[in-house]
Amino acid sequence: MDKPIDEAQARDAFEAALRSYHQDFDTFFLLKLYGMHVTYADQTCTVTMTVRDFMFNPQGSLHGGVSATLLDISMGHLLRREVGAGATLAMSIQYTRAVREGQITATSRFSSKGRQICFLQSEVRDADGKLLASATSTWKVL
Repeated sequence: MDKPIDEAQARDAFEAALRSYHQDFDTFFLLKLYGMHVTYADQTCTVTMTVRDFMFNPQGSLHGGVSATLLDISMGHLLRREVGAGATLAMSIQYTRAVREGQITATSRFSSKGRQICFLQSEVRDADGKLLASATSTWKVL
């Protein structure tokens, strides 16, 4: 794919993240760079973001690493809110379909909640509700 990214948009996103981040949950740099918004309800965490071309892989769709970051953030934020800070021990991701535009949403929930080890799952869906990726993870409570 030879289409260049919108460099002004990428630069604006980077500069906005530099101006507004704090290295803490809900405000850290990557969350700000990708324009992610975090909400909580009924023991779930929802993280939304708009897909922008500076997030693309060379094939012109959202890079899997960006999807993985979105999934990880949704699960990590839920863990912190419900149990406390933790570290990802393992994460398994299944990519279902490519996305090139629009808003996407990751929603996480617990599969099992222990005192030292927790298991979470998350799904990324597009605005039409189509599944884009899903993950399961194991977390160590710190």
